[in-house]
Amino acid sequence: MSVLHNWPVYGHDWAVEHLRRGLQHGRVRHAYLITGPEAIGKETLARAFMMALNCTHADADWRPCGECRSCRLIGSGNHPDVIYAEHDANTGALKIEEVRAVCQKLALKPFESNYRIALFRDFDKARGPAQDALLKTLEEPPPQALLILLAPSVESLLPTIVSRSQVINLRPVALETVYGTLIQHKGVLSDQAELLAGLSSGRLGWALRVVDDPGLLEQREAGLDLLEQVVGMSRARRFEVAEDLAKDKLAIYPLIELWQSYWRDVVLLATGSPVPIANQDRRHSLEQLARELAPEEAISALEATCGARDQLALNLNLRLALEVLFLQYPGLRKA
Repeated sequence: MSVLHNWPVYGHDWAVEHLRRGLQHGRVRHAYLITGPEAIGKETLARAFMMALNCTHADADWRPCGECRSCRLIGSGNHPDVIYAEHDANTGALKIEEVRAVCQKLALKPFESNYRIALFRDFDKARGPAQDALLKTLEEPPPQALLILLAPSVESLLPTIVSRSQVINLRPVALETVYGTLIQHKGVLSDQAELLAGLSSGRLGWALRVVDDPGLLEQREAGLDLLEQVVGMSRARRFEVAEDLAKDKLAIYPLIELWQSYWRDVVLLATGSPVPIANQDRRHSLEQLARELAPEEAISALEATCGARDQLALNLNLRLALEVLFLQYPGLRKA
């Protein structure tokens, strides 16, 4: 059932209602961990929550109003009381020095708001020592300070961090919700909205990004083309592709997420599952691959891709992780 609210968040009404109830009853935790797949809407929810926390509208039921100075500054990413942790520009890692710097800034009193907030995007990119650096702040948070961590899942995070945070796990939304949101709020034509909804796998954030940047569809096409080519390559050619991909670490994670959705579709087709596939525009090649592979081979490829994603989250050797992944993909005997 849909929940009425004015938060700029679509498809995650239950999460909005959970956070709203906490605000209404004065039960705001000092740390929140929002998890879910890439482009599911984690940062959108976090931004709306930060706006609600610091909104100055006289009527609490109308917070966030989206119009006061605080809401506008948070919406644009320029609020003086919101600190954004920066990842290493070359590796994408969240380093211990950055975590410590953010915690020092968080310890200051708010300049003009109710809360001073630190947002850590992709916190799974922080290694053990960097995560450890956050524990003291989690255990003894400064007054009026709040931490928001974003990550795909809790698997790569220290249990002590997870246990000290309010975990909100965002799940894929119904395709009908994606379709309706694109038409109602973005003015997308019906045919295009249906296509994007199907390709989104319930990740509304991804569909909204594509509307604003159609080039993302071309990137998706190129990523799936590459995967289909890799399956037909020899071991030596696969290693060459791994070496080439390893040069751009920041682009690998979304690519692996895309490949994971592709192999999931192959598994569904190979096992005769009635569950609809996500990559409908690739049905022909997916069905062909599903006919060529035993179900066990498709499942093995999917599991290998999921494993590679987890390894990348731990910042392990990128080239080696890709080589191991490609060795587990089917097709080598025929290449």
